[in-house]
Amino acid sequence: MRKPKRCPFFTTSFAALPGLLFALIVLTPARAQNITELQRGFERPPDDARIMMRWWWFGPAVTKSELEREMRLMKEGGIGGFEVQPVYPLLPDNPAAGIKNLPFLSNEFIDALRFVSTKARELGLRIDLTLGSGWPYGGPQVPITEAAGTLRTERVKVQGNVRRIPVPNTMPGEKLLAAFLARTDGPTIIAESLRELTDIRDGAVWLPSGLQAPHEVLFFVSGRTGMQVKRPAVGAEGYVLNHLDKQATEQYLKNVGDRLMQAFGSNPPYAIFCDSLEVYNQDWTPDFLEEFSKRRGYDLKPHLPALLTDVGPKTFEIRRDWGKTLSELYHERFLQPLHDWARRNNTLLRVQNYGVPAVTLSGYADVDLPEGEGAQWKVVRGTRWASSASHIYGRSVTSSETWTWLHSPSFRATPLDMKAEADRHFLMGINQLIGHGWPYTAEGVEYPGWRFYAAAVFDEKNPWWIVMPDISRYLQRSSFLLRQGTAVNDVALYLPNNDGWAHFPTGNPHLIEILRDRVGTDVISSILESGYTFDFFDDDVLLKTGRVEQDKLVLGSARYRVVVLPGVERIPLETMRKLEEFTRGGGIVISTRRLPAIVPGMKATAAEQTELHDIVKRLFEGSSAKAHLVEDEKQTLRSKLISLLQPAMSMTPSVADIGFVHRRAGAAEIFFVANTSNMRQTVKATFRVTDMKPEWWNPFSGQVTAAKIEATSGSGTTVAIDLEPYGSRVLVFSKRTLPATDTNPTTTATPAIDLSTGWRVSFGTTTESVMMDQLRSWTDDEATRFFSGTATYERDVTVPDDFLRPGLSVRLDFGDGKPLPEQNLRAGMQAWLDSPVREAAVVYINEQRAGSVWCPPYEVDVTNLLRRGNNKFRILVANVATNYMAGRRLPDYRLLNLRYGERFQAQDMDKVQPIPSGLSGPVRLVSGLPRSGSALP
Repeated sequence: MRKPKRCPFFTTSFAALPGLLFALIVLTPARAQNITELQRGFERPPDDARIMMRWWWFGPAVTKSELEREMRLMKEGGIGGFEVQPVYPLLPDNPAAGIKNLPFLSNEFIDALRFVSTKARELGLRIDLTLGSGWPYGGPQVPITEAAGTLRTERVKVQGNVRRIPVPNTMPGEKLLAAFLARTDGPTIIAESLRELTDIRDGAVWLPSGLQAPHEVLFFVSGRTGMQVKRPAVGAEGYVLNHLDKQATEQYLKNVGDRLMQAFGSNPPYAIFCDSLEVYNQDWTPDFLEEFSKRRGYDLKPHLPALLTDVGPKTFEIRRDWGKTLSELYHERFLQPLHDWARRNNTLLRVQNYGVPAVTLSGYADVDLPEGEGAQWKVVRGTRWASSASHIYGRSVTSSETWTWLHSPSFRATPLDMKAEADRHFLMGINQLIGHGWPYTAEGVEYPGWRFYAAAVFDEKNPWWIVMPDISRYLQRSSFLLRQGTAVNDVALYLPNNDGWAHFPTGNPHLIEILRDRVGTDVISSILESGYTFDFFDDDVLLKTGRVEQDKLVLGSARYRVVVLPGVERIPLETMRKLEEFTRGGGIVISTRRLPAIVPGMKATAAEQTELHDIVKRLFEGSSAKAHLVEDEKQTLRSKLISLLQPAMSMTPSVADIGFVHRRAGAAEIFFVANTSNMRQTVKATFRVTDMKPEWWNPFSGQVTAAKIEATSGSGTTVAIDLEPYGSRVLVFSKRTLPATDTNPTTTATPAIDLSTGWRVSFGTTTESVMMDQLRSWTDDEATRFFSGTATYERDVTVPDDFLRPGLSVRLDFGDGKPLPEQNLRAGMQAWLDSPVREAAVVYINEQRAGSVWCPPYEVDVTNLLRRGNNKFRILVANVATNYMAGRRLPDYRLLNLRYGERFQAQDMDKVQPIPSGLSGPVRLVSGLPRSGSALP
């Protein structure tokens, strides 16, 4: 499969293209860059690598003037675009206050969307569109007959000599499928006693006479979940769509999708978006029995009890066949029609393709822009699920819903929190961040404005917005570089979908969650901590894209040296044959915990089971065995991997909290390295790169300098890396030779100057100031306890001559952060570090901007702005909006809920309290030798 280029922003000429031609242009391979071109792009990264925001339109009570103001603010903050997401109202209509909720899909709503589309193009902002309101897809356009389906079961105890049991009530769109009689032992069903009851008449099922032991009747109904759209806008309330019904999908696209596209005319959105699939309890559709019979080759109806209880040895194979059928129906009846619709409308499809219904990784084959979610980088999560698909299917951009639940409650998240989570997304192969998010705020709403019920806020209402352009630039440069070339991952980690399907419970066929439990954390941690990176793959990926090239397993656009089977029980015969071929060419196959033993499915034959057993025996047993069984995934797997393949990056000492990403772009080897912990980590890292020179590429400043080589060998190059808490570095290897950094070792440093006293501090726009002889938190003073905003710290500093000697650099040092005990959070994440700058600062020396401080290292290089003698220092320090909120009554949603129903519950409001703010010190002016590989901007 050819590698696609980075998708440019749409223009009128693109929008006018027919869908197929448009798709061909989007998937045209990009020209390989040389190292000079790569550096030029890194220094001035293109706009399409900027972060984006999920833009919540509450109500939507939007006006054109406020929409334009917020778009302009996004652009000023370094944000490259947005995803429109209409959600629940926050105020009832109030003409006097200018609040009017525009019903979803109304003419007024479409007009507002049309205005935003036009203005976004004028401002050079990307616009994506959620194809609905809230999530999942659904609303008033979905009748009950097209609503999400479920297999409803009822168990009725048989009392005494009763011969007649009324059948369950059914609603429109529901149907009784079957009834079974079973003998019971307490809550347990005796499997061998099950028999289908066929005498159903007069609204009841009739039982045989003479029943002695306790019995129950099991009813199976093709039902509807009744689930309503979550967090809908006004006019978007209604049933969630049946994602297993193609006709229902096409009707939804006609009624909702086509209506939304009327706002765009000949200029469609860059992409349409489908949020995470949370169609709770969707495990059935009315024609499921017919489809199951066609696909699996037998009638499921007599075996329905297997979906509810253990009916013997074939229970798990029946469930496997049911789960696989669910996955196929979702893909064919929802995802493919949605992709086809996007093509016809000359736009791209961006999907979070995981959740319920039973979604597989291979479904991303029909997604232009795979998207993930979740910062947990050592478990099975949608984030790496999406990036793995991108690497395999040749998508150069993988996005993630980023900062969901970050440091709850709303407005509490800090720039350091942003970086700490974003770096974890980068470690999982993400290179487009979709911030969660940006809340639209109507004019006149009290500060700090509207906020989503459970998410961080990244708009100008948060005081630390003063450094948002700097944060955005770091994320933009990193995103750009992590799109270049191809991912270099040694390990392909097999997803045992068949085991997952076999263990589906009724009502929650959530494949990724079941796989998370079955794969576990040990195997992933061992791979990463041994110095390798990996992608997930499944059987369908292997079947449709896989081939063997000598000792490489090629999956689409990606190549792997190692395949790991994590505790696999069921595996298709075709997969095992391909893995045997892989080992014959020198490829490495490692099975953990157990060996594969079952060809999945009820229709698997004895001959197939025998062949699987023979392949496994040839691969894993005897002196000629080419594959490896590892029972201990924590230690033995690590040693086995390292003995078979040199790590891509090894560290001395080994640090589990450091991760890396490796990409190859032309003649350049790119490594992004991140410390995910709140402790400084200093290591010597050996990279599996020879005959190339390392360079530090600073994503904060764009500066490129030579890196010092500690050692070289025939198998790698060693570089010392000093990573501050939550620090990150980019190391690029190339054939060129840069001038060595002149550290002038004959020059000695000068004692630091302590600047921790004598600051004049003014708050907000006031001209009055207070003297701080000792730096302290704003919350220590009652007058500023609930202040949210920017304070200005000023003082004069006399700089001696010896500070400015050639060869020395001078840094304004704000001190180190203090690690905090890490806690288990209900959701999301945060950085566990008490910063000496709460939460961001911009430094001016002699009225010239020196830089900003918002993450470790808490220092700014001021060398070129200092002069001998007197210097004016001015520091703008900003905190979070939480402090202001803590001094006011929180919003009362009682009247809102009475008007619209309770559509949300604000999360963690008990945590709204004043947060320490300002500079805590010590603050010093430090003169010393330049530091190689520093993260200083």
